[in-house]
Amino acid sequence: MEMHNTPWAPDWALWLWFGLTLLSVLYVAWDLFTRTPEMKVMKWGWVLVTLYTGPVGLLIYWFSCREPSPGTHEAFIAPLWKQAVGSTIHCAAGDATGIIVAAALTGYFGLSMGVDIWIEYAAGFVFGLFIFQALFMKDMMGLSYGEALRQSFLPEWISMNAMMAGMLPTMVILMTRDMRAMEATSPWFWAAMSAATLVGVVVSYPVNYWLVKNQLKHGMGTERALGKGGAAIEEVSASAHAGHSMGGMSHTASAATAHAGHAMATMPMNMEGGAQVSGLRKAVVTLITLVMLAVGYWLAARYGDLSMRPGVPMEAMPGMDMPGHRM
Repeated sequence: MEMHNTPWAPDWALWLWFGLTLLSVLYVAWDLFTRTPEMKVMKWGWVLVTLYTGPVGLLIYWFSCREPSPGTHEAFIAPLWKQAVGSTIHCAAGDATGIIVAAALTGYFGLSMGVDIWIEYAAGFVFGLFIFQALFMKDMMGLSYGEALRQSFLPEWISMNAMMAGMLPTMVILMTRDMRAMEATSPWFWAAMSAATLVGVVVSYPVNYWLVKNQLKHGMGTERALGKGGAAIEEVSASAHAGHSMGGMSHTASAATAHAGHAMATMPMNMEGGAQVSGLRKAVVTLITLVMLAVGYWLAARYGDLSMRPGVPMEAMPGMDMPGHRM
């Protein structure tokens, strides 16, 4: 990978993106905290992910979570693809936050990217598992903190592998092209992290879809009910549809969804998947995500430079004085 000292986007595009991101975050926060009955942890998850993904995050929120009219949230989020979006957003809120915080700190200490990426991986996993999964979800799942950790460990690890498989090469390649992106004080750092999070969300979505489908992770929920792989909430959707058919009035459907939602909220949730998923299938999917992570590392090493570190001039790096390298 040839290393450049020029940005990978014009300045005006960068600041336009930041401006749109600010507006997107303000809207999502306003909508979540005033009208959409999403779970509290997911409200903050959506705000964080929109902060990282800008208007793309707003579009995802609009079509997968935003309540279209009062009393319809359970039915609106019932489809499995939306349930999987909720799981992915929850994953990104925890994992990407840990990765970004670690990247800012490792950049301050001047560590090489080859070391950075594994510290960031560990930080993302720890933040996602111990805080966003076990700590924030234990009460909703009806579990102790220790049991929530145990049940969340494998799904979080699988999801983290996929998230990092997308974020790792994106960060390294963009930072190789413009080393200003290695410094947390530079707007290019935040632009690189935004792009990396977007790629991580896309790469990890199919894995989260599988996890939610097999009830190894929770899906999109509401303040009244935790999304349970799509299945239970789809029953709520059916109740709402029946209410429309029998009564022909929207308030009937709203009452049905609210009643079913409250009933679901009182039931502890088990995310182990029970007998639905064999140990062999879990092992195969785990191996697939490790292969994905290995491919991400290969892409970073092949098209980026894992030896680079912030504050070191390019010409001082190994090989930079060799013919064929262009600044």
